[in-house]
Amino acid sequence: MRIHAFHHLYQQRLERSTKPFNARGSKVSRCQYCQVAQQDCLCEHQPSPSDEVAVLLLVSDNEVFKPSNTGRLILDTVEEAFAFQWSRTEPEQDMLDLLNDPRYQPIVVFPDQYVEDKTRLIASDATSKDFQRKPLLILLDGSWREARRMFNKSPYLNALPVLSINPDQVSQYMMRRSDNEQHLATAEVASLVFQQLGHDRLHQTLTMWFDVFRESYLNSKTRNRRDDTKPALKAYLSARNEKSL
Repeated sequence: MRIHAFHHLYQQRLERSTKPFNARGSKVSRCQYCQVAQQDCLCEHQPSPSDEVAVLLLVSDNEVFKPSNTGRLILDTVEEAFAFQWSRTEPEQDMLDLLNDPRYQPIVVFPDQYVEDKTRLIASDATSKDFQRKPLLILLDGSWREARRMFNKSPYLNALPVLSINPDQVSQYMMRRSDNEQHLATAEVASLVFQQLGHDRLHQTLTMWFDVFRESYLNSKTRNRRDDTKPALKAYLSARNEKSL
């Protein structure tokens, strides 16, 4: 399997922690990388990463420790992928350098109804081909409340263009349900953005990988009946063997 920036961030936070973070499901013996139960470990099935776009994941406090986090799935599928702990006042210099890297066009992903300066919004029909540089998609990884705070309280993001999605689908995420069904999991958002920008294969890969993770994660929850037939994993492996992913 490929060790990426989310795994490194997890290890850095673990080394700095002074007490254990007890998230829901903390009693389950989990793989430290894919975060599902050891018996359902998915690491050997990790997708081959795409180099079509780049991703910068800004992670809210303690989100990196939550087994139900889906941001890591995005970094499983993208080669040029970065993860940083969010800070309002002390952003990491490496992240600021990345935002100014001439190879990339940084783009914040956020709903347009919460963007006060509408001139920042990118046209809804824009694709990656419309940008002179490779898109660096900035995804705010946390609860909806935390994501809004990150968007509004990060001066280093204020001048960047914003790409919005308006999902017409109900979130398929059953582990951390929001009161608003259109508040999608971070991986669901990224999948829709990939599709919107014209990266259909990457969209399909992340969508199916998300389904595989959700299936295996739910198998570890004590209130759920296990399904060892794992249809999502079988469908994913079949698509990968047929070279459609």
